Amino acid sequence: MNVQEHKLRYPLGDSLPESGHSLEVAPGVKWVRMPLPFALDHINLWLLRDRFDGREGWTIVDAGICRDEVKATWEAVFESELEGLPVLRLIVTHMHPDHIGLAHWLCERWKVPLWMSMTDYMTAKLWAVHNSTSGAGGQGAMQHFANHGMTDPESLAKVHARANYYVNLVPQVPECFYRLMHGDRVQIGSPPCSWEVITGYGHAPEHLSLYCADKGVLIAGDMVLPRISTNVSVFSYEPLANPLPLYLNSLNAYKPLPANTLVLPSHGKPFVGLHERIAQQHAHHKDRLQEVLDACDYPKTTMEIVPILFKRSLDLHQMTFAMGEAIAHLHALYFDNKIRRMVDQEGIIRFQKL
Repeated sequence: MNVQEHKLRYPLGDSLPESGHSLEVAPGVKWVRMPLPFALDHINLWLLRDRFDGREGWTIVDAGICRDEVKATWEAVFESELEGLPVLRLIVTHMHPDHIGLAHWLCERWKVPLWMSMTDYMTAKLWAVHNSTSGAGGQGAMQHFANHGMTDPESLAKVHARANYYVNLVPQVPECFYRLMHGDRVQIGSPPCSWEVITGYGHAPEHLSLYCADKGVLIAGDMVLPRISTNVSVFSYEPLANPLPLYLNSLNAYKPLPANTLVLPSHGKPFVGLHERIAQQHAHHKDRLQEVLDACDYPKTTMEIVPILFKRSLDLHQMTFAMGEAIAHLHALYFDNKIRRMVDQEGIIRFQKL
């Protein structure tokens, strides 16, 4: 456990849900975990005891990726954790594969509606149905990273070969959905508890978190994580995006929540210390921005900035996100008029301190 983690409190200690089972983290709120085939090897999903349209059952928050082993784990959860009751609806926090990948299967399996933000639903629909670039692979991503200094032919070839990255994990998206927006209140449970929708930006187009004051619980999705920093990236589909200020400003929406709020993150363990973690994220990115600024005394490509921000060895999957995050830091400085952006005759982009 690092120094920052010591400032957070983990009410469940080292307890984790066993595969196909759950742990109750608050009355009517169960925690389940599903596997991921990445260095970040799990996602946390949530079961909320519910009463909807006159029926008793459960609302699921987030779905996991589309893999047979994840479906099998879900079936075990249905057998052991639903108390003989059905799933009534699915809420998805955002459109990244580990959150929406099995939404179509869950909705069809239980004949239930999908609830999520319109921006993320439409983006997922575009990427999955029309196989549009997700920024993680394909020709556009390869050129994007090449423009930012990735020159290794093998790495570029691997990026090009990942054109189907999104559709392999999200082969379908439900045909319809119920739109959730910032400030909406979803009534869940019997008697009903009000869950307030809090939208966030920078990590996903329109990420949803859910806060229940009666339970003192925040389902944070990927916006607030205890051990790692939320990925904030610039990808090929929006090459001049400036997502880092959007993300940091979004964190401020959680400041009015009580200090003893139990945070349920999508990765890592449930924790208490929301205000501390928000402060840590602001300080972390302030330090990283200064490091990037200091490194730009002479023109630098993004690829030259990556080892300044990420001092460990990265596989290709991690490298695509590291590149995207390095660009996000450079763009934050660029749009704040602290560095200039220069493009040479070969299309290579470099940044230098003003």
